[in-house]
Amino acid sequence: MVKSRRLKNKYYILRHGQTIHQTNKKDIIYGWPDDTIPCGLTSLGKKQIKHSAQQLKNEKIDLIFSSDARRTKETAEIVAQALGSKKVIFDTRLRDKNWGIFQEKPKSLLAGYFKDPTEMLTKAPARGESWQGVQKRIAAVIKNIESRYRGKNVLIISHGDPLCLLQGWMYNLDTKDLLYILTHKNEKIIKGGLDISYPQPGEWRKLAYNTSQ
Repeated sequence: MVKSRRLKNKYYILRHGQTIHQTNKKDIIYGWPDDTIPCGLTSLGKKQIKHSAQQLKNEKIDLIFSSDARRTKETAEIVAQALGSKKVIFDTRLRDKNWGIFQEKPKSLLAGYFKDPTEMLTKAPARGESWQGVQKRIAAVIKNIESRYRGKNVLIISHGDPLCLLQGWMYNLDTKDLLYILTHKNEKIIKGGLDISYPQPGEWRKLAYNTSQ
């Protein structure tokens, strides 16, 4: 059992569904917070989210927080409608990583900028942010929720890397383990994937993972 932070609320972590960018520009880094022409969900992406939304219907979600990028907004709108027109709170701190000068550039350019994955944790590209910076801002969202609510079912809608970093913060992962989940695709929440967890004394127990196929 993984030792983690004591939390007062139950969290549901959802990644946006498949996007047009991920099908047409999969080797290109996203713009921030959106591509020059904001990309939405594909028909498959919408289907993925509808599947996850169905699983959430019996969970009595109290609060929905989402990144304000178009792909997460569309995800949130689908879920909110499925749950009975729930209000969505859009928070810029839930946005994807800002890659700065590498926005909308080939991913291959990153290899020449970072010596190794460890450097990506602490080094921010020009006009961008590091993985640690992303983790700090997304953890701040949870801290704010924890200071205001108790015993709530909270849905967090965000992006692949930020959600990995959030789980790393919740699990208190060390650098080695955090880098592992960030750099191994099969460890990340899949597109449209839902992670349902709840806090136990000093633990973060996983109930479901990557359930949307």
